[in-house]
Amino acid sequence: MGKPTGFMEYVRTENPYRDVQTRLKDYVDLHTAQPSDIRRCQAARCMDCGVPFCQSDFGCPLHNLIPEWNDLLYQGQDRAALDRLLMTAPFPEFTGRVCPALCEKACNLADDGVTNRDNELYLIETGFSNGWIQPRIPAARTGKRVAVAGSGPAGLAAADLLNQLGHDVTVIERADRPGGLLMYGIPNMKLPKEIVERRIHLMEAEGVSFLLNTSAAPDVTEKYDAVLLCCGSRKPRTLNVESIDAEGVHFAVDYLTAATRGVLTGEEPDITAGGKHVVVVGGGDTGNDCVGTALRQGALSVTQLEMMPKAPERRTAGNPWPEWPRVLRTDYGQMEAVAVQGADPRVYETTVKSIRVDASDRITALETVRLQKGIDGKLIFVPGSEKTLPCDLLLIAAGFIGCEEQTVRAFGLTADSRGRLLPEDGSHHLGGNLFSAGDMRNGQSLVVRALADGRAAARETDAFLQKNMK
Repeated sequence: MGKPTGFMEYVRTENPYRDVQTRLKDYVDLHTAQPSDIRRCQAARCMDCGVPFCQSDFGCPLHNLIPEWNDLLYQGQDRAALDRLLMTAPFPEFTGRVCPALCEKACNLADDGVTNRDNELYLIETGFSNGWIQPRIPAARTGKRVAVAGSGPAGLAAADLLNQLGHDVTVIERADRPGGLLMYGIPNMKLPKEIVERRIHLMEAEGVSFLLNTSAAPDVTEKYDAVLLCCGSRKPRTLNVESIDAEGVHFAVDYLTAATRGVLTGEEPDITAGGKHVVVVGGGDTGNDCVGTALRQGALSVTQLEMMPKAPERRTAGNPWPEWPRVLRTDYGQMEAVAVQGADPRVYETTVKSIRVDASDRITALETVRLQKGIDGKLIFVPGSEKTLPCDLLLIAAGFIGCEEQTVRAFGLTADSRGRLLPEDGSHHLGGNLFSAGDMRNGQSLVVRALADGRAAARETDAFLQKNMK
């Protein structure tokens, strides 16, 4: 696979970021694509390793045939490489932009792994630009109708496969645009919305219907032969402090949704960081997205609070390859904050102790406090470590704790202690004609895992429908 000595001849080269000062002025794609000759050299680094951990459970949840399409890409057979990629990957244009690339860290080259994410993005975009991606119209229809509730990664992946299997699929989405997390949860510079819309239009051409501005409920889904719930894990984790309902305190998902809607419509968003001191609680991807968005909106300052200690620069003995490396990462938002503010915006082992408000109940400042592990291992406040931060906009990006209760109640279901619709037998079947997939079933996770779970649920749903057709 690839060139036997390629990993020794070519250094790892990722798609470069656009200049910081330039990209801070817009919401255009963060990266610049590289030409085909560089991609071929990068594919050449994929060696005949014998045991491709990249496509194992340590690597790609979709089990993409990575060494195979890298070899074809290296040989200049772009279309054949794309065909091999599409055997397992439903939407490489999404994962090629937002996936953390578990496969690259599971590569036998370890932390110098092959640039699989950039390679797959090159293949799918080459396919679109050359007209190789055309609507796939199923040869026959089964006559069975399936409702997929939710148009995020899991819902779209499930709808795509169910449609290709010949079922009539309707995707029910409560927002005004399809895409779920892909549309409103990820900023435009990280995943341009024209890319999401391009895929939606393609799915419509293939026969998938989208019912927008509609919440999933039994009275909406009763006419379908099967219902697949892919409504996400959208119940946000909050802070246990007073004045959490003050004006100027928002959950990250609401802030990012407003920002993206503003980019799409050209109108001023309902929530903006412009001219404000912003504090983001949460050190994950969503928190980073809030930092990057706030800087683009003209925030006066941005601070990111992280409860956990700063991660090590390199793998520790307890975190060996091919496990995902739990090491320090500085993402695009933090890079931009360094360029604008002169320092990393992250403050580790720190959380919000109290919120200060004015007479109009609007947030004006925060009192923060450092954290340390107590005797029982739980985090406790460090006495005397309190500090005051000016804050006009507090964004809570502390993750999610399960699916929304109204959806669970509407279908007469019961979520487990972690807010998941996960049957005890580990299947996707909830009983009757109901199924679940994605974050709603498994809890908050990665886009690529949601895609894989959506496809797995689609196969279970198809087996159920096939059984009932006999």
